Amino acid sequence: MPVASGISPAAQAGTITLGGDLTVNRVGFGTMRLTGKGIWGLPADRNAALATLRRAVELGVNFIDTADSYGPEVSEDLVAEALAPYPHGLVIASKGGWVRFGPGVWQHNASPAHLEEALAGTLKRLLLERIDVYQLHIPDPAVSFDASMETLARLREQGKIRHVALSNVTLEHVERARRIVPIVSVQNRYSFSDREWDFLLNYCEANGLAFLPWGPLAQNRKANDAIEKIAADRHTSTAVVSLAWLLRRSPVMLPIPGTSSVRHVEENISAAAFHLTDAEFAELNAVVPRPYWLR
Repeated sequence: MPVASGISPAAQAGTITLGGDLTVNRVGFGTMRLTGKGIWGLPADRNAALATLRRAVELGVNFIDTADSYGPEVSEDLVAEALAPYPHGLVIASKGGWVRFGPGVWQHNASPAHLEEALAGTLKRLLLERIDVYQLHIPDPAVSFDASMETLARLREQGKIRHVALSNVTLEHVERARRIVPIVSVQNRYSFSDREWDFLLNYCEANGLAFLPWGPLAQNRKANDAIEKIAADRHTSTAVVSLAWLLRRSPVMLPIPGTSSVRHVEENISAAAFHLTDAEFAELNAVVPRPYWLR
């Protein structure tokens, strides 16, 4: 993979700073797909999972997103096994608030007691004394949202969390959370074919929060026709075009595409150096895609 002017591949889309003190390249890596089927259990090929993590970092990725619920615990163990002792500047983000009882089964638990226990487990598995970014994975309808955020604020004050962040939230959640503790990023579902959270992305941009789109490739469903046309014309993949659109969509966008394949991680990271022309970007923005879940 070519590197322009000594810049690593993942850095070619520029950087973003979280919380004023963590500057990362604007293509990260998500670890959910490193686990077994149904985001449950060990990967089918552990060596491939470890190699994928290491290759991502070799290509300049310095933002790794994981969660205790991926496996559960499997992804965090793999991150530590592959990358510890961590290279200087590598930022690891994790999450708490889901519990798992089987493949494809997710249950809320964002109680204060559980979040404290979850963070302790995350720190132990990742071999850290403090996590750079810790996200509430999802608000718990059975628990006061303010109580969840107050717990994370207290853990931050104790020095166990550097920065607090949110995932799967509404604008109201973000505003309420920011009254309790500084928030550095929001992670919601978002892709070219799924722009339900456009207004929340715009809010993040206006307020200097990073936006981490999960499902940035629409869960690998068939790409939009406009994406396919540009990919064919430019002799690249629809994944690269889709990620390039995200990167140009907003300067606070921090995609975290995940995979368990070295080939795919190389392909995804190459999107940082792929530049849509003004005409291509305008053409894509003129498309009102049919939501992927209706395809």
